[in-house]
Amino acid sequence: MTQDEPIMHGSTEASDQSKVAGIVEQVRVDMQMPRSETTEMMLRERFEASGLQVSPEELSRLVAEIDGGPSPVG
Repeated sequence: MTQDEPIMHGSTEASDQSKVAGIVEQVRVDMQMPRSETTEMMLRERFEASGLQVSPEELSRLVAEIDGGPSPVG
């Protein structure tokens, strides 16, 4: 399943790298709230909904990055 609607203006023009960065940032913010889901599960769900494929190695790296501290964005 992919997210087809609603789509923000300009989102179809973003590169996969930009989309990955956006998803990582969304999960980072979500993980600051008490949740039962793990970082990895949330990333998998977001990538699947966005139609992005990320290697297991990249997924592990991103989980470690998110769990490691504050965002480098901002």
